[in-house]
Amino acid sequence: MLTESQKAKFEAYKAASSNSCKAKERLANLFDEGIYTEIDAGVKNGEDYAGVVTAYGYVDGSPVYAFSQDKSVKGGAVNKQHAAKICKIYDLASRTGVPVVGIYDSNGAFIDDGAEAIKAYSDMLMWTNNLSGVVPQISVIAGICAGSSAMVACSADFVVVTEDAELYTTVGKEVKGEDAVANGTAALSAKDDKEAMEAVKKLIAMLPANNISAIPMFEFAATGKAANGSAADIAEAIADSDSIVELSDGFGTAAYTAIATIGGSAVGIAATNKTADKLTSDDCVKLARFVRTCDAFTVPVLTFIDTEGFDNDACVRDMAKLANAYAEATTLKISLVTGKAYGAAMAALGAGNADVTYAYADAVISPIAPVTAVEFLWHDKLKGAADLAAERNKLAVQYADENASAFDAAAKNCVDDIITADEARAKVMSALEVMSGKRMTKRLPKKHSNMPF
Repeated sequence: MLTESQKAKFEAYKAASSNSCKAKERLANLFDEGIYTEIDAGVKNGEDYAGVVTAYGYVDGSPVYAFSQDKSVKGGAVNKQHAAKICKIYDLASRTGVPVVGIYDSNGAFIDDGAEAIKAYSDMLMWTNNLSGVVPQISVIAGICAGSSAMVACSADFVVVTEDAELYTTVGKEVKGEDAVANGTAALSAKDDKEAMEAVKKLIAMLPANNISAIPMFEFAATGKAANGSAADIAEAIADSDSIVELSDGFGTAAYTAIATIGGSAVGIAATNKTADKLTSDDCVKLARFVRTCDAFTVPVLTFIDTEGFDNDACVRDMAKLANAYAEATTLKISLVTGKAYGAAMAALGAGNADVTYAYADAVISPIAPVTAVEFLWHDKLKGAADLAAERNKLAVQYADENASAFDAAAKNCVDDIITADEARAKVMSALEVMSGKRMTKRLPKKHSNMPF
């Protein structure tokens, strides 16, 4: 029998736990049928609750851990107990191999905690980085994400921002809403909380639960389109109908990245975009980060190559970063040369170490641009030309046809097969099916490669 004091405390506890707040509403939007089980609901910081709701539940039938900062409690200030609740979510996720969703809306640290506030953030940063590459982590910035919380949030695999999002540290520039996508901080933007949670649900559905789980499989239908045009057009034609989730749109616009399904199997699509300019540093960073994310969870990477190379202003460090990401990736890699593939960009995009490389019949694969090759190798043929530019371009077409065609690359064992745009989907599906059991590529024993940051 409960004493009167225990009854009063229990009733107060149940009343407090049943109180509605924005943090709980966001969790309800995330989990199936709005149902979730709260963890450590009674944890307090002094007289107030810890300022974060931690829980587990199901998203499209799959288990997920989540936390949602509660701004109604002292502005969602991060204190020792607040951090401990979040770290427990990370710990449980590490033990069970379950994805983590973090929903951020906090004004920053609980200043009264002093040095303990710094320790709290350090613990969260340690956990999110320990879990990196083990289970998918998705951050939703639904309000203010200030101070060290911004670093924690951006350590996730994917960041989703709402229009109300504000992201900044005490010394950094404030970034709002869609601007976070434009500068490469966020992968997706959403109008409001509900739309953000729908984006999270789709990402979770497309990703393995952890780094040793199998790739998700789905029912699928083809679009029936030929795979030509821009990177987005080719992706739409090769991927299953209505399966594409484009990421980081607006950042690095000469590059295209998306999660999709092909033949019902989840695939990462990384591409250069022939409708844009040469690859910039932003493009290199965007592609490198995406390839490493896919590789961490053994999601196959399909790369479309159509680029004249790197922009003159591109930093060579970022070029090397891109090359490192592809070279280090041990997941299944399929390359498709859909147009121009010149020089260092072709090498950096992993065509040389792909498991299979296809090329369209009109592809041009050359160590330098054909017009440049004409200047170096066929300069004598330009002598006496009435219109030098026109003659140079004419010879460049001839050079490409005679020395840099897909057929020439195939003869030199640089391309596995020459295909048409109509065949692309079937060829890629076949490769994904046959090579789905690819084993880990052998690497020299080491802690990790030292890629240029």
